[in-house]
Amino acid sequence: MYAQVPPLSPEEYLELETQSATKHEYFDGEVVAMAGATDTHVTILLNLASDLRSHLRGSGCRVFIFDMKLRIDTRNCFFYPDIFVTCDERDRETNLYKSFPKIIIEVLSVSTELKDRGEKFNAYRTLPSLQEYVLINCQHYCVEIFRRHTDGLWLFQSYEEGETFRLESLDYTGTFAMLYEDASLEAR
Repeated sequence: MYAQVPPLSPEEYLELETQSATKHEYFDGEVVAMAGATDTHVTILLNLASDLRSHLRGSGCRVFIFDMKLRIDTRNCFFYPDIFVTCDERDRETNLYKSFPKIIIEVLSVSTELKDRGEKFNAYRTLPSLQEYVLINCQHYCVEIFRRHTDGLWLFQSYEEGETFRLESLDYTGTFAMLYEDASLEAR
């Protein structure tokens, strides 16, 4: 029988994370250790983050990768998205986490795909600042984008190999050649 662990407050979680060698996500008092990523996952992530950083240089927007926490007050949680961009001055006030992303990007893995499409997207959608949610596949050439429109509805668009993909919130157009450069697709 396992001992019951009492839920942590957000403040206790943040303190735990500053002392831990392992990253943990936080959902309403519970913490879950994060697994490492594959070569393909990291390669895709770095390709896009680097290109976005160059594209946004001088704009006041900032690109963050998987080591920066994103706080979602409405769901009492903290996640580590693969990439997110914030252009909101309020995010300069906190050093351990950000709260006002314009776009969130997750590189899908077999172990995280269901959570990225479900629990995380449900939480992310509660962020008023969020305009786009992007999912990038590691098993085949595919970029899926969910965009929030002025009426609050989320619309879906999928891009396949050979097409260019558009991140409207950042006025950015990317190619599959850049995105998957040096990445070997993972087995299904």
